[in-house]
Amino acid sequence: MTAAPASAVRPLPAWQTSAAPLVGRALLAPLFLISGVGKLTAFTATVGYIGSVGLPFPELAYGGAVALEVVGGLMLLAGYKTRWVALALALFTLATALLFHSALADQNQFIHFLKNIAVTGGLLQVAAFGAGRWSLDARRG
Repeated sequence: MTAAPASAVRPLPAWQTSAAPLVGRALLAPLFLISGVGKLTAFTATVGYIGSVGLPFPELAYGGAVALEVVGGLMLLAGYKTRWVALALALFTLATALLFHSALADQNQFIHFLKNIAVTGGLLQVAAFGAGRWSLDARRG
């Protein structure tokens, strides 16, 4: 099977190059913002949960998670350094799925695992294709 000639490829509709990436970022970012702010209000419980899966230095992991979720969520929403922050959030989300939601026999954990895998996929799309027209990245050139 051969690919269509380049002249046969139609340009994308304007909404796909402007509104859709913005809406996608706006739908992904709250997951991280709400989670990061939630961790700020539950230091002891969060550090205990991180330690319960055997991660070393749970306080340090807590600080890194909060920083990445809050700052990364804001950067993703604004479309600033979008490809890098989306990649960092994708790796974080995948690690979270594997470390914290790997009890797949538990239906609740299985759903969280699949959600994290799906979010990772969405973030990899953002990393691959960028923030779109309505972003700080586009304004910077």
